Amino acid sequence: MVYTVTFNPALDYVVRVDDFQPGETNRTASDELQFGGKGINVSTVLRGLGVENVALGFLAGFTGRGLAHGLRDSGIRTDFIWLPEGLTRINVKIKAGQETEINGKGPDIPSSALEQLFAKLDQLREGDVLVLAGSIPCSLPDDIYQSILKRLEGRGILTVVDAARELLCAVLPYHPFLIKPNNHELGEIFGKVLESDAEIEGCARQLQQRGARNVLVSMAGNGSLLLDETGVCHRLGVPKGTVRNSVGAGDSMVAGFLAGWLKERDYTIAHRMGAAAGSATAFSDGLATAAQVQSLMDAF
Repeated sequence: MVYTVTFNPALDYVVRVDDFQPGETNRTASDELQFGGKGINVSTVLRGLGVENVALGFLAGFTGRGLAHGLRDSGIRTDFIWLPEGLTRINVKIKAGQETEINGKGPDIPSSALEQLFAKLDQLREGDVLVLAGSIPCSLPDDIYQSILKRLEGRGILTVVDAARELLCAVLPYHPFLIKPNNHELGEIFGKVLESDAEIEGCARQLQQRGARNVLVSMAGNGSLLLDETGVCHRLGVPKGTVRNSVGAGDSMVAGFLAGWLKERDYTIAHRMGAAAGSATAFSDGLATAAQVQSLMDAF
């Protein structure tokens, strides 16, 4: 079974404004509510690709209830921990030529709730997959990802980490199955701007030497690079299409990669499906569907 953890889920209120004017009253051309948070995005795309999974995390208040009901109505299994105070955050995504995001803070997570999460993770079995994605709320310890991987060490659980800089580097000694930095995050780790495939591959190999099994690097319009655990470097560009949305593209790539690998146990196919899923989300107004992913798979 695949499990995803979202420490700070959100209701994403997505509005499109034809001619946004700061300081004035603006009216939307369209609007919609999406269920957000990086782990939840991974769960949503996995479900669409036919991979059963369970979304874990923390919810609070009436906004949390709305998110939980929406996910269940979408066919996504959930096992959230309910917080006694606060509200699950609402993020506002303004699409008006450029994308502008206003992200809420989210509720505080007490230590007692964190212990409940640990108890759930203790039930994972050999062969299960755990996805940790996104930033850490300020109410949690900075080393929470590291603590979770240490707790799972030696149990045969495949871990996936999509995080930036120190959060990512701290988990490498625990040999995560997959990490997915983008090229800018990878460069920040090594204190330089990466301008060529050779530089990106070189830095990915250094992260592999430090413990990562597979390193998947997303590069927006320049495609993606996968350094698999056998040492083979895979490189893909991007299919033709118009970018409409950047939110969730990286999460979709993680989901597509996992779906491809779980079904075929083949890194070439996993990379293609990951790239197709990431592009499908970028080319649509929401998260990628199975039909969109399959159509782009044929383009690689």
